[in-house]
Amino acid sequence: MTTTIHPCTPLDETTSYSLRQCCLLCRVNAQMIHEMIEEGVITPGGDNPQNWCFGATHIKRIQVTLRLQQDLRVNLPGAALALDLLEELAELQRFVSTHKP
Repeated sequence: MTTTIHPCTPLDETTSYSLRQCCLLCRVNAQMIHEMIEEGVITPGGDNPQNWCFGATHIKRIQVTLRLQQDLRVNLPGAALALDLLEELAELQRFVSTHKP
């Protein structure tokens, strides 16, 4: 069996990526990004596709959405809901951990 190793790009919130760069990083086409935007999975900065910018949070949401679709066969509206719930859960966990007696 052959193992494929994909290069990894470290992400940080100070870096922003164009639509093209985002597609390359996530290995998807621009149409998929447009569909994710329409479903509310991500909301890029910028006023049109030529000016859109994506940060590390967007990239992470795209990657998680792709995993949900591939592994669990979740559609985009379901993935958007799942991501929102996961973020709420993480926020609740942070709140609880900082407010322990």
